[in-house]
Amino acid sequence: MTSTFIRHELKAFWRSKNTGKTIVVRVVMALLVLYLLAVVFVLGFSMNIILEKVFPKDDLVVSFCGILLLYFLSDLFTRLQLQELPTLRVQPYLQLPVKRNSLVRYLAFTSLLSVFNLWPFILFVPFILKVIAADSGNLTAAAFIVSLAELTVFNNYLSLYIKRKSNLNGWIFLIAAAAIILIGLSDFYFHFFSIRKISYLFFGHLITQPALALLPVLLCAIMYYLNFLFLKENLYLEELGSRKAGKYKSSTEYPLLSRFGSAGDLAANEIKLVLRNKRSKSALIMGLFFLLYGLLFYGKPGLPGSDGFKVFVGMFMTGIFIINYGQFMFSWQASHFDGLLVSKIKFTDFLKGKYLLFTIISTVFFLLTTPYVYFGWKTILIHFVMYLWNIGVNTTMVLFFANRNYRRIDLSRGAAFNWEGVSGNQWILSLPLIITPYIIYTPFALFNHAYIGLALIALTGLAFIVTRSFWIKKLEADFYTKRYTIAEGFRNK
Repeated sequence: MTSTFIRHELKAFWRSKNTGKTIVVRVVMALLVLYLLAVVFVLGFSMNIILEKVFPKDDLVVSFCGILLLYFLSDLFTRLQLQELPTLRVQPYLQLPVKRNSLVRYLAFTSLLSVFNLWPFILFVPFILKVIAADSGNLTAAAFIVSLAELTVFNNYLSLYIKRKSNLNGWIFLIAAAAIILIGLSDFYFHFFSIRKISYLFFGHLITQPALALLPVLLCAIMYYLNFLFLKENLYLEELGSRKAGKYKSSTEYPLLSRFGSAGDLAANEIKLVLRNKRSKSALIMGLFFLLYGLLFYGKPGLPGSDGFKVFVGMFMTGIFIINYGQFMFSWQASHFDGLLVSKIKFTDFLKGKYLLFTIISTVFFLLTTPYVYFGWKTILIHFVMYLWNIGVNTTMVLFFANRNYRRIDLSRGAAFNWEGVSGNQWILSLPLIITPYIIYTPFALFNHAYIGLALIALTGLAFIVTRSFWIKKLEADFYTKRYTIAEGFRNK
């Protein structure tokens, strides 16, 4: 059956109306991948030299064993961001005498045809053959290669399992990504433990006990079985239809949002859009990354640490989602924008939903920055001032520019190397969002009255929040003059 599935996939590819465009994209991507593979190949053959320079006090094999777990953690995080889920239009086969096990095995097989599964062999096998095989023998070298292969496959199926579960509950993806980030911070920033030492506990003992290579084999088998069960349970037509509909029986599953009426429903739907689609989810992930932005500057000698710079950092950490996600309003709804125009939804509620979404996420981001109180209460005060500015002024400015964005975004496409919807408007939008608070703050800071500047920024943000209904009416009137131009732009694929 595998050959039949491959033949059907090839026919579907060549008969697609976008075949020419897809071939060009794939050729460009193939050239980029070949270049990266060549770079990794050079790094692999220079691994012993690199390790000697990075860890001059450690034995070469010890330092090699120590970095392997670091590699697989970063590999898992990268896969969660970039690796595509293997797809097959299973519905036609479900009505035919095709065993579901065959469908599941085909999906499991095609997931192994990922370029991510090549990196560890090109990067680490040259070192294993040159150093470990020479020092410890061929059996130990074979044990290392088997362990690398099985851990690579384990990462492959683990990332796919997380991403498939995330399609049902977007929080699973965020929890998994946050867990990997916290593990990294616990080692490199807080120094709670050493990932290198934990890595050596396994790979170091692998040198004297090659039979330990069976442990990654067991982990790989368990992860494959979990994927197999999950896919098999979700290959039924009723699973794809009625049960899912029953599971998501309300547009508002967040009790906090239900009290906001129609605007709460729209905000809840937008949250689901963010969590379920790769492109929009990447905007949220980037926002979480920017929460670490302050660690690069705060409390480090020789780096910018003035209050003016904290205004910039605070605005980005509490408002990066508004800037990054908001610059593509209303492109996220491009595929069903015509439906919104003729629906019974009031555009006033639509705008209120956007305000509510930005307020909720910016509030969460501000709360996540509270540990920066370690660098002083004034730091948190500045973050709070910029939080008010973001949910008041920047949100309004983003929605104003949204009425001038006519480029669609296809949510079915991945986030990696996807420039759809990007234009010069995004760069123009970023400038006033960044510069405007400094127009208020800088004159007072120059004359040593920084607190007055911060107070005026906070008051301006509060004024926009209090007068939000006024700005919504202005934005609504502006939208009605441009709605057909926006809709026409979204129709152009």
